[in-house]
Amino acid sequence: MYRLIGPGGLPYDSPVPGTLGGHRRGRLYGRLDCPSALRALARGGYARDRVFFADEETAIAAGYRPCAICLPARYARWSASRRESR
Repeated sequence: MYRLIGPGGLPYDSPVPGTLGGHRRGRLYGRLDCPSALRALARGGYARDRVFFADEETAIAAGYRPCAICLPARYARWSASRRESR
């Protein structure tokens, strides 16, 4: 079983691994091979706040934003939408 985060932000067990990783405190999500996340994991400390999502829609519904490093186009759209709503 895999521990994923659902749309409401609560963890649940899944027989299928997540397709995206994220950071609980930073409230961001990205690819599992994100260079920034891999560097943070190598330094240590990041792993305890690591979360996983089944898909992008679930990550967004849980209140997470796209990673600027591994998802730059999605991050740019997210950032622009925040500026427009101010």
